[in-house]
Amino acid sequence: MSHTNIFTPFSETDLLPQEEKLEVVKKSKKFSIGIPKESCLNERRACVTPDAVQVLTDHGHEIVIESNAGKGSFFTDLQYADAGARITHDPKEAFAQELVLKVNPPTEDEIEYFNPNTYLVSALQINLRGKEYFQKLAEKKINAVAFEFIMDEYKQLTLVRLIGEIAGTAAILYASELLALSNGLMLSGTTGVRPTEVVIIGAGIVGEFATKAAIGLGASVKIFDNSLSKLRRLHTLVDSRVPTSIIDPKELGKRLRRADVVIGCMSRQGASPIVTEEMVMNMKKGSVIIDVAVDNGRCVETSELTTLDNPYIVKHGVIHCGLPNLTSRVPRTATKAISNFFLSYILNYDEEGGFENMLVRKNEMKQSLYIYKGRHTKKIICDRFGLTYHDINLLIF
Repeated sequence: MSHTNIFTPFSETDLLPQEEKLEVVKKSKKFSIGIPKESCLNERRACVTPDAVQVLTDHGHEIVIESNAGKGSFFTDLQYADAGARITHDPKEAFAQELVLKVNPPTEDEIEYFNPNTYLVSALQINLRGKEYFQKLAEKKINAVAFEFIMDEYKQLTLVRLIGEIAGTAAILYASELLALSNGLMLSGTTGVRPTEVVIIGAGIVGEFATKAAIGLGASVKIFDNSLSKLRRLHTLVDSRVPTSIIDPKELGKRLRRADVVIGCMSRQGASPIVTEEMVMNMKKGSVIIDVAVDNGRCVETSELTTLDNPYIVKHGVIHCGLPNLTSRVPRTATKAISNFFLSYILNYDEEGGFENMLVRKNEMKQSLYIYKGRHTKKIICDRFGLTYHDINLLIF
């Protein structure tokens, strides 16, 4: 029987088996990375070390670093240049790159240096910002990522944890210095002399490492938090003999009266401070308070922002340290830790095909953005400052 009169829309070639076509992620071109010198809070940390620059340049990226950007961390321009970076004396040139890495947020003057569609990755320090700041960033049509929102695939705030580990240890070490300065006391005590009393408020990452450091130095430690699960976790991690307590004002006030050192590690964003001024007035003269969370909602009512040039103030006879960048007191260690993070962060984007591909494929990347092409995409920021919120999923095609 002949089939010549049967109609078909396909040719004989179309009906032959074809090779399977798989989606291939389009690799993005290598991009330029700008590292400006930090200009506020007497910042000493940098985002990358010369070793990290070497790896990034070997992968084809162009690194433009403002002169003396690594000076506070004891890295020289020559070390960066030898690693393949281009050194510039013009901050505008560092800000003009496709990706700008900073430790602190850019100042309002520095925002003017950005080109549209630049990616900015820096801390946000929301407690120190105002509505006009976010409006000015949006006007430049940039894409802004905050340290505080960067998550890994396990939903962990990777860089927050990394810096928190250093901050917890640094808080105890600095408190030890201040205690010796104010009262001539050694944090650990010694044979026949009682150890000092340390109260740690907050059982998160900062509290965990502050506790470990204080115990390691031989201090007597008491930990407060409102989360039983955090207290239980810390109790297991450090030493079951370390007393813990839910935050009860009466119990906390009693402990504070005896305390030599208080470390505030709990963010109080939008909430009242845990330690009241009355509690501080009842503390021992010469005792020390370090409010690690001062830039994200004070833990102590009498805390104020301080700087590395003037790191502490005295109120009611008690030393108060409110450094928002406490880890800048150990800048080389902090820079190495931050650099390790950024190196893996950028190389991961290389493997995934660049920033835009990551935005489409990775929810973690979407969550870390608070401005995308000039539109505000973080609801908590929009709610706080009365900005128009845009769902990032509706902006990415």
